[in-house]
Amino acid sequence: MELQAEYTGHVEPGGAAARRDLDALTITKISVGPMDNNAYLLVCKSTGDALLVDAANDPERLSDLLGHDERRPRLRTIVTTHQHGDHWQALGAVAGATGCFTVAHPADADELPVPPDHLVEHGDTIAVGDSELSVIHLRGHTPGSIALVYRDPAGHPHLFTGDSLFPGGVGRTTSPEDFKSLVDDVETRVFGELPDDTWFYPGHGDDSTLGAERPKLAEWRERGW
Repeated sequence: MELQAEYTGHVEPGGAAARRDLDALTITKISVGPMDNNAYLLVCKSTGDALLVDAANDPERLSDLLGHDERRPRLRTIVTTHQHGDHWQALGAVAGATGCFTVAHPADADELPVPPDHLVEHGDTIAVGDSELSVIHLRGHTPGSIALVYRDPAGHPHLFTGDSLFPGGVGRTTSPEDFKSLVDDVETRVFGELPDDTWFYPGHGDDSTLGAERPKLAEWRERGW
């Protein structure tokens, strides 16, 4: 798998993956499929256990992230951030090939092509080897949309937001009630709990930080999308 020379948070559809090296984890970002979906592979350095956020498309490319030699990471878990089809096109293929566990929120579980092995609620944790991710339920884009936060003991938090938060706004909603629910949850459960140096990784497009987006919260709420 081709890797970019440095991590910037930008990847091109069909292009090289980008890898970020933390003390305990590596985070590899790749764009897959016709809708420029981001998938993220987290690997625990001490155990070699891996977790994939959204097996969105291109199962062969996702498998290539793991490598092919004897020391390749062992994919233990796939977390699906929400029920929309562009985020699970490769779920069955990758889960079937690796035998890993699949995880989702119960409110979206019935819409997935593979029944989740584990259901998670707001505040639950998911192991990545010796590290863990905390689940944040963000209601509005779909009923069971979740984000995952890794609180790096040696640095700033890393937040995987699915389609609930992007640079420039919250995810798409289909009613005023859903928009209010999503922006309320994003404001209280994300911006209200995490610091400005939190780096977040969305389901499509480039990364950002909470500090860069925080001044725009009132504008998002006022415009209604």
